[in-house]
Amino acid sequence: QVQLVESGGGWVQAGDSLRLSCATSGRTFSSYAMGWFRQAPGKEREFVGAVNWGGTNANYAESMKARFTISRDNAKNTMYLQMNSLKFEDTAIYYCAARDSIAAATTPNLYRYWGQGTQVTVSS
Repeated sequence: QVQLVESGGGWVQAGDSLRLSCATSGRTFSSYAMGWFRQAPGKEREFVGAVNWGGTNANYAESMKARFTISRDNAKNTMYLQMNSLKFEDTAIYYCAARDSIAAATTPNLYRYWGQGTQVTVSS
């Protein structure tokens, strides 16, 4: 079993930056790939980015790859999402997820474990 807890969300203005964290517990952190997803009101859950077990390979949704960076610190059992140049349309609940594989994936149903989410609100 894996427990995930997101933090770092908040209210910011357009153009600002935020760093989200996802702390994990319950299993060896380096044994699974991690992902970030988000969900805005009235919309489906959307892929943001994902990283493999070692943090050596990350991929992103096309609309975010120039502004967002995913990293992980296996010694701290934590994954991060650095978000720069935030836009109003980035407003959503952000979720971290873990899957029983060392390879990253872009599809939500390939992730078994989910956090409760952290709200990010960007004012224009």
